[in-house]
Amino acid sequence: MTKNSLLFTVIGVFMALVLVACGGSSSSSGDADETSVVGDDIEGATELTFWTFASQHVDLFEDAAIEWNEEFPDRPLKLVAETYPFDQMHNNLLLALQSGSGAPDIADIEISRFPNYLQGVPQLLPMNDHVEPLLDKFIEARFDIYAKDGQYYGMPTHVGASVMYYNKEIMDEAGVDIESIQTWDDYVEAGKQVVENTGKAMTTVHTDDYLPMYQMVSQRGSDWFDENGNLTLDAPENIEVLQFLHDLIHVHEIAELTPGGEPHAEEFYAHMNEGNVASLAMPIWYMGRFLDNMPDLKGKMVINPLPAWEEGGFRSAGMGGTGTVVTNQTDNEELAKDFLAYAKLSEKANEKLWTVLGFDPPRWDVWDNDVFKEDNSFYQFFGDNIFDVLLDVRDEINSVNITPSTPSVASEFGTNIFNDVLRQQTKTAEEALRDAQETIEANMQE
Repeated sequence: MTKNSLLFTVIGVFMALVLVACGGSSSSSGDADETSVVGDDIEGATELTFWTFASQHVDLFEDAAIEWNEEFPDRPLKLVAETYPFDQMHNNLLLALQSGSGAPDIADIEISRFPNYLQGVPQLLPMNDHVEPLLDKFIEARFDIYAKDGQYYGMPTHVGASVMYYNKEIMDEAGVDIESIQTWDDYVEAGKQVVENTGKAMTTVHTDDYLPMYQMVSQRGSDWFDENGNLTLDAPENIEVLQFLHDLIHVHEIAELTPGGEPHAEEFYAHMNEGNVASLAMPIWYMGRFLDNMPDLKGKMVINPLPAWEEGGFRSAGMGGTGTVVTNQTDNEELAKDFLAYAKLSEKANEKLWTVLGFDPPRWDVWDNDVFKEDNSFYQFFGDNIFDVLLDVRDEINSVNITPSTPSVASEFGTNIFNDVLRQQTKTAEEALRDAQETIEANMQE
């Protein structure tokens, strides 16, 4: 055990003892930002508690609980859904699992935090009996990120398939046929045409969010870590991707630094909304950002696969995510697991991931169901080919390796790598990634 992990365990046990000594429970609904209850009026209903950090996820589980009680009146449940701030929920859940008490029956765990719950013997219940019979109907990579030793613990919330969002109005003005952009080389040439004919930027390059680069690294067949958790930040493929981003700005001169630093910044929303940028590579879940923050682009944006690094290469990646788990502290294991499978794995549940949350469901065999053809705000904004694109790239999504050191990688990108390579140009891509590799490896060994 490293010094850091020993210290973390000691702190965790100490905090758990403090909670017990204070007579508090980490499952107390009084600490939650929001609490909602379904089935409170049903006699004999079994109570299941659900923790999340995303209030919109409560909508999905409330809907599932209502339909469960209608479909299974002989197994009624009372769902108590509690929403907490992101850090508080994850910290309380980890402490509760370490101390052996106070955890909910079911909980959401965000992808970057998930490795913390898989260390040692996971205090979560495997869902293999529900997952394995359906695995061939899902994007399997989205289960792998929440698995350990062949056991599937987290039920995915979306694919997070990365796509390219094109402003067709700008592309048409530039005289570029979007369908002709098949590789990143094609993309660069199209960008030069956009700049020359419209004066607009082909894209922006982000300096405060590594996910946009991560999706390009993943489709390149690389990662920050290998399957054994070894850091591979300075892999040749990663250096090539970072150099490519640098060259978009400083060599090809078709891109600019992202206003506000990242694709969720108000400055970027305004810049994009004003029609200053021709394209943006982000996961499909980013559609909601357009609807909420860039309304003037309605009817102008279209969705296509990412350009491939080479002909026949991968044209997408799976980014972000939340795995929903059943903890080993539940008193109702069978009901909790059955309900979670009902809420996240069933055909109806995956339809609801789209109709309730607007997410691309990980169960691909539902993508051509009638409900996905019904008109809605996303189709009105982007056109009706959204799931055609997803079906086209569904076998081109790699699994990513998330480890407890992933936040350190994110920090290095945000504080040093992007600044040194993209902003200040004081280091080459190779130098910056090798320096970061050494820094993070040293921290991992402490």
